[in-house]
Amino acid sequence: MDDQVIVFSYGTLRRREVQLSVFGREIAGTPDRLPGYRLSMLEITDPHVIAVSGATHHPILTATGDPDDLVEGTALRLTPGELAAADAYEVDDYRRALVPLASGLKAWVYAADHGERGE
Repeated sequence: MDDQVIVFSYGTLRRREVQLSVFGREIAGTPDRLPGYRLSMLEITDPHVIAVSGATHHPILTATGDPDDLVEGTALRLTPGELAAADAYEVDDYRRALVPLASGLKAWVYAADHGERGE
């Protein structure tokens, strides 16, 4: 559908309970991979995000530029309103960027803000 956008999720947005809280529905998605990135962990301090996810540490992507670095995840098809809800859910350490996936799809992804690094 033309009114859908793709978000590549590698973390909490793949969890059923997070999807129900953030989007109001469960989203199945399609397995995919993101080249040129690696994962690290980020400490979350936002009480709402911790309550929704049940976790104080979330994975975060960092661009490496190395095509051999691959992150496994899920391509989720969202409405523009759901994309806005995902933006509101993600803490300020994440920035949304449009990236090419291994499948050839273009997807939005939440990655480390330029110059920031999750530990």
